[in-house]
Amino acid sequence: MDIAIVGAGAAAVGLLDTLAATADRPGTITVFEPSPHLWRGRPYGPDLDTVLVNSPPALMSIRHSDFGHYAAWLGPRGTAHLDERLGQPLVPRALYGAYLAHTAETASAALRANGWQVRTVTGRVTGATRPGAHWSLRTEDGHTHEADHVALCVGGGTPQDHYGLDGAPGYVNDPYPLARTLERVPHRSGVTVIGTGLTAVDIVVSLAARGHTGPITLLSRSGVLPHVWQRPVGHRPRQMTVERVAALHRDHGSVTLDDLVGLLRAELAEAGEDFDDLVAELLATGTEDPVRRLRKQLAAVDDPRRGRRLLQETAHSVGPYAWRLLSEPDRTRLLRHFRTATSVASPMVPVNAATLMRLADAGQLTVVAGVRKIEASDGGFRVHGNHGESTSDVVVNAVNPPPQAIPRAAGPLVTALLADGSAKLHPAGGLVPADPRLHVVGDLAGGGSFLTSSIPGLAAQAARAAHAIVAPHPGQQRPRSATVPVSDNPGQ
Repeated sequence: MDIAIVGAGAAAVGLLDTLAATADRPGTITVFEPSPHLWRGRPYGPDLDTVLVNSPPALMSIRHSDFGHYAAWLGPRGTAHLDERLGQPLVPRALYGAYLAHTAETASAALRANGWQVRTVTGRVTGATRPGAHWSLRTEDGHTHEADHVALCVGGGTPQDHYGLDGAPGYVNDPYPLARTLERVPHRSGVTVIGTGLTAVDIVVSLAARGHTGPITLLSRSGVLPHVWQRPVGHRPRQMTVERVAALHRDHGSVTLDDLVGLLRAELAEAGEDFDDLVAELLATGTEDPVRRLRKQLAAVDDPRRGRRLLQETAHSVGPYAWRLLSEPDRTRLLRHFRTATSVASPMVPVNAATLMRLADAGQLTVVAGVRKIEASDGGFRVHGNHGESTSDVVVNAVNPPPQAIPRAAGPLVTALLADGSAKLHPAGGLVPADPRLHVVGDLAGGGSFLTSSIPGLAAQAARAAHAIVAPHPGQQRPRSATVPVSDNPGQ
């Protein structure tokens, strides 16, 4: 069997790790990646130490269903990166990239020991066709490569220049790596950051670490900052689970948003908590002053209530599965709360929240809602918002591309797959395979929810793809040692 993996980021690592545990029939695996930073992808390459992994170790394992895999690799190294408020190690993303690289190299060694050939090609795949029983992939240097299965692990989309500022002096469209982009920002300059999500938080914290003394403005349409992680309490959901949602679907033939609310109510009732109190807290996200809310959430890191913790966990573990079962009207209802949902599902770590709070208290950081237009003007920038106009020396784009967006670099390959009929575009974005020998892992997978894939989600998708690849052909019996469950989370 010949397997082609296009892209060598976290999704590819999860795929290799599962293949090493399940693939008994030797073959070849060819990984295509033009970047010199194998296995790290865009998020986890070399960068400033202030660019941190944004989740506790239990949520960062790339090995599906083994929540302790990353923590075991981290070991004593984590003590040097302890977030005392969270009680968990939060390491620089570059160090997490080393974990991904170690996992990929370990998996590759195990595959080779079982007779597989594993190789990497430092070229971009620009086309794919199915001339017969096999795929034929074409790289940008004109070479062709044969494969039985193709797995697209190409990462997320490319940041968009929403205000047409590309090329203007002082404008940064893609901020990562911050080590490269922020070194060009004068320490006393006024900086406007477009966006108030996790990327914006990274930028502010890194500017502060570099000794920036000029004013910093976080600017977005909503002005909503991410919520703040709370200290883990070790509780595992009993009601709000994939198994419960699957049972509802099996028994009633459908799952509604009200069904999910019922499960959440039951979960909170078991914990002695009030569902309506949680809803009131969430609904205040879009109206409460962001700095006031940040201060309250920093003070609530040790709050024993489980409501927000439950939502943060199940948004990624149950959410993708439940999303596929919801009707379009129910999806529309959820999307009305898009900014609140993403703020809860992707919170910032307390150590970063404390830095933002310190800068806000000192008057150096401002969070503003209601941006309408930004234009280059007289060597700087003029910002038009609901509360008037302001000027800035530097503008940094921190608005991430939406889930299911097609990365610019993968555009030619996606175009070729669509033209060949091997895949189709999902109405809500992303790519849907039309050939069982094509597998899409990560944010490019069509039909997913509006939340960006988490590491547990990537690991689960990768495991599912690996099992589909090694599944026996019709009439062929799988070797007994390769028989393993496809996934304990059918939603990924």
